[in-house]
Amino acid sequence: MTDVETEIEVQVQKGESNMIIVMERSATQADVAAVVSRVEGLGRQVHISEGEERTIIGVVGDGRPIDREAFELMSGVEKTVPILRPFKVASRDFHPKDTVVEVNGLPIGGAGVVIMAGPCAVESREQVMEIAWAVKEVGAVVLRGGAFKPRTSPYSFQGLGEEGLRYLAEAREATGLLVVTEVMAPEQVKLVSTYADILQIGARNMQNYALLHAVGEAHKPVMLKRGMMSTVEEWLMSAEYILSHGNRRVLLCERGIRTFENYTRNTFDLNAVALLKTLTHLPVIADPSHATGLWELVGPMARAAVAAGADGLIVEVHPNPEEAMSDGRQSLKPKRFQELVEQVKQVAAAIGRPVLTEIPAAARAGSDGRALRGAR
Repeated sequence: MTDVETEIEVQVQKGESNMIIVMERSATQADVAAVVSRVEGLGRQVHISEGEERTIIGVVGDGRPIDREAFELMSGVEKTVPILRPFKVASRDFHPKDTVVEVNGLPIGGAGVVIMAGPCAVESREQVMEIAWAVKEVGAVVLRGGAFKPRTSPYSFQGLGEEGLRYLAEAREATGLLVVTEVMAPEQVKLVSTYADILQIGARNMQNYALLHAVGEAHKPVMLKRGMMSTVEEWLMSAEYILSHGNRRVLLCERGIRTFENYTRNTFDLNAVALLKTLTHLPVIADPSHATGLWELVGPMARAAVAAGADGLIVEVHPNPEEAMSDGRQSLKPKRFQELVEQVKQVAAAIGRPVLTEIPAAARAGSDGRALRGAR
């Protein structure tokens, strides 16, 4: 007997706090409702995944074991299966089908590949507007830009704060691009949520649990970047904090990890992109800019990420990288970004995926229903 089989046998004998209940093909809505009612009566959380053939009911416990046999005797139940992974709601065991995160009508995680692009830091209104139009014209659908910048040195540019958020919102109004920007502390969540369509949790904050709770409770789309020294399991457990609040609109962003290599800023873990597609149903975004730190490598790693199954890319673009106030060495000029988009389209087409270069009409209402005046 293998170690995994032994562990399953132990869990079967003592009962399991976390499990999935697989319903029969012939199970009725009444059967499903009865199971859900019983689970909730035990004080457990229920997560329902309806497939084409079967309904799967995920049960998240509080550590106390549940009598699985009692559920297996219920009408319409085919079997129960214990969940051994520490991440539950993020697991494909709970949710076998890919999750598609809708952001104001834009689907992320479906058949199409999305591209997010913009400057590392918002430096001025003119800079943001110039880059926003440039990246939109060649196929980006989400504008990225940092208003609050966590920097290694306290003497480096820290961002424009709310002024930068206003510039991003103005660019959205003008171009129709959606906005993703970083939130650094729980007390900033409400403010940033009024301007952004997607809240970004940066690598340094991946295990800031107070912040993870706050964005989970905000129920805004969240892009969770991998910590620079975090394992995949630690990363998924951070996602679980957000998901545990009922916020299912979570994107995972691979941005490279720290290794002994010093020729690049980080080591891009391309394995993680493909691995995540087997472990979790959540969409996966790749950040080749931070992963490499060198603009020359951004294109090759972007193509590789899409080939490996990434659902989107987030790329840094700046009109004058040599004058950028943050991360100019890894930023692409608009012309090079255009070349990258064309190459990514070819790779995506080769694996049967389109690149979404237009925002669906339904997405033309900004966050919290604000109209995108001047969208085109």
